[in-house]
Amino acid sequence: MTTYRVLLCDLRSDQLLDVLPVQDVSLDDYIGKTGALRGTVPLANRALADRARRALVPGRTGVWVERGRDIWWGGILWTLTPASDQRGFLRAQIQAGGWESYLYRRMLYDTQIAKQVDQLDIARGLVDYVQNTPGGDIGITYDTHTSGVLRDRTYLRYDLPTVGDLLDDLAAVENGFEWRIASYRDTDGRRVKRLRLGYPKITTGAADIVLDHPGPVLSYSWPTDATQKANAWQSRGATINQNQAEDSFPLMSGLLVDDADVAAGWPRLDGSSDYTTVELQPTLDAHARADAAAARAPVEIPEVEVLLGDNVSPALLGATVRLRIRDLWHPTTLDARYRVVGMSITPPERGRPETARLYLEVP
Repeated sequence: MTTYRVLLCDLRSDQLLDVLPVQDVSLDDYIGKTGALRGTVPLANRALADRARRALVPGRTGVWVERGRDIWWGGILWTLTPASDQRGFLRAQIQAGGWESYLYRRMLYDTQIAKQVDQLDIARGLVDYVQNTPGGDIGITYDTHTSGVLRDRTYLRYDLPTVGDLLDDLAAVENGFEWRIASYRDTDGRRVKRLRLGYPKITTGAADIVLDHPGPVLSYSWPTDATQKANAWQSRGATINQNQAEDSFPLMSGLLVDDADVAAGWPRLDGSSDYTTVELQPTLDAHARADAAAARAPVEIPEVEVLLGDNVSPALLGATVRLRIRDLWHPTTLDARYRVVGMSITPPERGRPETARLYLEVP
């Protein structure tokens, strides 16, 4: 059975505090969404309870998950719940969010202005703002590549936005990018928190991994959700009024209608989005075009469950897999390539194998 360890460290210095036994562990990681870890620390005696009380400090303790000698996950302990059952057995339930969760708990208190700056440099500048404040450096590193896409951005301190939300908005605009913070151990054995910026997308690996069902794919589900589909779209921006004697109205994008979709037989389906801090028409229009494109088709996020092996690890995020399925729903074998955008890992327990659920992006 593969050994998992949970390392508890001081969030700012990354100094190791303790290594505690954790049961019922589940962990997940995504592109475009903050991952999470859940588990239970059994408190079998006073010594273990004392160690847990010192090391498990929500908001201050960093959590690393090791599989063998490899780092498979990293994040911040946010919730601790000591609990006792009717028989007096004590345990501590823990929940942690990926390193990205820290950026959603940091606010912009100073106006930041960028004019014709590469969008990836703007993103790195926001992370620098976080880490250059006293007590704000948690050791996030990054690369220096650029996208070639220049942006104008003014972030006002009066809006009190979180840095995580600003990164999401910057990435979600037309011709934007993807971002996440990866956890791994470098060649010198040091634990690393690395901001990954991918333009237009985060991609890893060169060779496709082949997954067959029946075969290594234990199970799959293929939801198709049209509740958010839209073929007509308009976005709303900030309310701008220089004349107090006149009525105030928000900035509006043009109405985008996919006439070809309607002509193909789809009913008219409307959608909208709000960007209350956007005051420039070109920026709002770019957001509207990106949102309209994303809403055009019903959402498909296939999920496949596989046994963990040498070719399946968190490093697979952003990689391409070749999925082949033949069953009653696919009488003609499905044979297509998909990008891995999320992963949920279930470590082995007694009577339960080590598995991973992969979330796939349909091209």
